[in-house]
Amino acid sequence: MIHYIIQVLACQVIFLCLYDVFLKRETFFNWNRVFLLATALLSVVLPFIKVAVFKEVISKEFVLNLPPLLSQTPNTIFLQEVVITGSSTSHSSLGYLLLVLIIGSVLSAAFFCLRLFKIIKLIHQNPKHKQDAVYVVNVLNSSVAFSFFNYIFLGENLKGTHREQIIAHELVHVNQKHTWDLLLFEILRIVFWFNPFVYTYQRRMVDLHEFIADSKAVKDNKKQYCATLLAQIFDTDQVSFVNPFFKQSVIKKRIIMLQKTKSKQVQLVKYGLVIPMVFGMLLYASCSTDTTQPNLITEATEKVSIQEQIDMLKNAIEAEGELTETHKEALQSLLKNTTVRAVEEITETEGADFAEMPVNLVDKAPTFVGCETLSKEDQKPCMAQKLTAFVTNNFNKDLMSNLNITGVAQVRVFFKINADGKVSGIKARAPHPELEAEAKRVISLLPDFIPGQHQNKPVTVPYFLPIKLQN
Repeated sequence: MIHYIIQVLACQVIFLCLYDVFLKRETFFNWNRVFLLATALLSVVLPFIKVAVFKEVISKEFVLNLPPLLSQTPNTIFLQEVVITGSSTSHSSLGYLLLVLIIGSVLSAAFFCLRLFKIIKLIHQNPKHKQDAVYVVNVLNSSVAFSFFNYIFLGENLKGTHREQIIAHELVHVNQKHTWDLLLFEILRIVFWFNPFVYTYQRRMVDLHEFIADSKAVKDNKKQYCATLLAQIFDTDQVSFVNPFFKQSVIKKRIIMLQKTKSKQVQLVKYGLVIPMVFGMLLYASCSTDTTQPNLITEATEKVSIQEQIDMLKNAIEAEGELTETHKEALQSLLKNTTVRAVEEITETEGADFAEMPVNLVDKAPTFVGCETLSKEDQKPCMAQKLTAFVTNNFNKDLMSNLNITGVAQVRVFFKINADGKVSGIKARAPHPELEAEAKRVISLLPDFIPGQHQNKPVTVPYFLPIKLQN
């Protein structure tokens, strides 16, 4: 969720910068209206769009090339994954954040309903008459002037020529259905009440509506129209989803825009800038992943064990949701390099060193003390059960919360059980150095094992232990 919010904010700030720098001062008002509406919606939708072509292009350079790596270190033994659930502190923090967002949205919706109620109250408490398809509401003891859908609200203090000009202006709002634009931003404000850029979007749209209405209503006498803007008492309530005629913060901008020379058609080329912007954002959205998901990006030169690659391939397939051609190639390469025949060739090589052997080749696998009395078939699940229990009981479950890591974190641990039954050669990979250190600490605490044997000789057996931390 946080990742999505960041993407929305990034999209909106880029679009608004483009509008303010290149488009805001142009007189292509209707084009600007389309731009603001389209980009406001695009910023909300773009993070959900994943273009597979973009991801495939990026993966060729930056994402782990699985097939070439699947032939490395085929002797490591893949142990059962240990799943550790952390403390509820992080969940509580996330829950509190979600609660704050919901409360804010509820309050924003309530405030919107209150303002809407005020508009409805004005309609029912003041005299009105129908003028063509529009209802003109005569607001008593007031000089307000604004429109809302097909209602035009005029204070009874507005008289003569001024009143006619204002009606002409507000009719443009009604005919072009500007209220729908502002209601769209009201919905965005309810959902994204914490997002300052939504409010900026709405202010830009309010200004633009006034420019559009002025350009249609001014006709020939600009001076008299400007005098109308300056001559009235500015007592309009600040309601964000209506189109007020007298709004102090916009009067100066409207007068400046009325005097501005129309933009040349060649300036329309500026709207083409939105194309590379959208393309870049699609590229980012397609290739980015939530930080709580397993990270498959690594350097191609990194030495990765075959069992770790199996785990990474499994995560890649789950993340994609389907078996792609790349995954099929990886699986074929894995099968090719881990056949029994290939392993037998290692053992049949003259002068083969049995000091370090894969567990499926040794005559007797390393076992926890207490599991040796069981049958060979029962020793493996006994080993997995005791190892899982030991790691789960000794791992610091509060560490992820202390490091402000949420979601799922994958820790990959490599170690050996040597000919003396002791754990050695401990290595770990994790999203954070402290998680790596904690994994090494826990594995180093493992008690001595009954060592593995091959041809009646004690041997060293390498292991790979995946640990999944959930917080």
